[in-house]
Amino acid sequence: MNIYQWFIFFLGVQLIHYLGTWKLYEKAGRKSWEAGIPIYNSIVLMKIINRPTWWTFLLFIPIINLIMFPVIWVEILRSFGRRSTLDTFLGIATFGLYIYYINYTQEVNYIADRNTNATTKTGDTVSSLLFAIIVATFVHTYFIQPFTIPTSSLEKSLLIGDFLFVSKMNYGARVPMTTVAAPMVHDTLPLIHTKSYLNWPQLPYFRFPSLEKIKNNDIVVFNWPGDTVVKFFDRSGQRADKPIDKKSNYVKRCVGIAGDSLAIKDGIVFVNGKELILPERAKPQFSYVVVYDKKTPIDIDGLLSNLKISKADAPGAMNQNNDSLYFPAVTAESAEKLKEIPGFISVAKFINNKPDLSVFPHSKPWNIDNYGPIYIPEQGKMVKLDLVSLPLYKRIITEYEGNKLEIKGDTIYINDKIATSYTFKQNYYWMMGDNRHRSEDSRYWGYVPENHIVGKPIFIWMSWNSDGVGIMNKIRWERMFTTVSGEGQPQSFFKYFLGLLALYFVGEYFWKKRQADKKV
Repeated sequence: MNIYQWFIFFLGVQLIHYLGTWKLYEKAGRKSWEAGIPIYNSIVLMKIINRPTWWTFLLFIPIINLIMFPVIWVEILRSFGRRSTLDTFLGIATFGLYIYYINYTQEVNYIADRNTNATTKTGDTVSSLLFAIIVATFVHTYFIQPFTIPTSSLEKSLLIGDFLFVSKMNYGARVPMTTVAAPMVHDTLPLIHTKSYLNWPQLPYFRFPSLEKIKNNDIVVFNWPGDTVVKFFDRSGQRADKPIDKKSNYVKRCVGIAGDSLAIKDGIVFVNGKELILPERAKPQFSYVVVYDKKTPIDIDGLLSNLKISKADAPGAMNQNNDSLYFPAVTAESAEKLKEIPGFISVAKFINNKPDLSVFPHSKPWNIDNYGPIYIPEQGKMVKLDLVSLPLYKRIITEYEGNKLEIKGDTIYINDKIATSYTFKQNYYWMMGDNRHRSEDSRYWGYVPENHIVGKPIFIWMSWNSDGVGIMNKIRWERMFTTVSGEGQPQSFFKYFLGLLALYFVGEYFWKKRQADKKV
């Protein structure tokens, strides 16, 4: 929905509210026309139901307003003496339309001095739970969202089983485009495994001001710009088209930002003609081929253990082919250790030199190790458009920026006009995994639009190793409460957290003891 359509929709909602409540406004001592003035009618309504004026703000926050609407319906009914369980059920089950019945057919009296406090323990529990859900949803949507690392594409920097806090504020919180959705879940309802949202209505893209801009080497959470897979690890071909903010969440390293020129040569990323120097915490991994002496016995399990390479990260090492071993995920540091092992004749990084049409844009003689150069589009900048360059920007023009594209002979038409150039409407980014030969990233599906950016991972609060034996070994204690970015190697702040937690409980104990002593 565009802004004009949303304006009409908004006026329609106001009309529905006016028609269903104007008599109730009059019975509450207000003017009937006050029920029809957008926003002002909500402020007046808060006075009628004896609720704080700031509740009006909650009615206009996407997702949170879905929780608030049923609350307001029930509050209206109770303000006019309809407090029964049946009234509450009908008010919610009819999506508030039960109020029409009350407004036009029932003689009700307004209770001006209604007690808004819960009169039962159940009511108090429900009120507290609703307040907690609203606060949690607000924080989850606009400030910090928990996130789990599902794949090894950023292995060494982020591990499978890391539980992160992702900041929405750093790159600017994005207002949910999907307005009707279950709070604090992504695209699927837990347990029942059904869709957690409705595709309509959709808000236009809007992002609040950011604390910082995305920089080269930042680790970023974003919505996968391709058609979202039905199940994350299912590559059977079944796909589902979803709204932008409900597409699968991915996390990668941003190696190229808007306006950059990027190329990959023998696996090394070059940005604007210079090699991209990764931060110390990053541990890029490549595939290595090891030629060994067959006469020398090799303990593969022991080798992987000494190099801190899990079997899951190096399945190819299990398959000895003649006199060579294949390691698909090895850091430069581990590669140097491999060279020191007796019986290993040579250790060489595997570089792909064959054209691979599975890489974006699926029409160039490139592959994941030798790629480009490409230009990463910047908002407001123009590129020349012809049949050679078009494959790089086709998806941007059509899917991401909503234009009609046609090719007639050698001529390109955009929105029924001949186009020899194109000006971009938003910024784009190039995302890659540090595990260079085991990462599904921009090399396969291209640019990431700015409206797909979710946030910046800032903190690992928990890390779970499913291969560990026993609860103490399943938790990676050294990774708990570590920052994702920063200089040097990661440092755990878990002991400081435990110290603060202990101080809190000790302080609470003495405070309660002091209060008890005062009563005596």
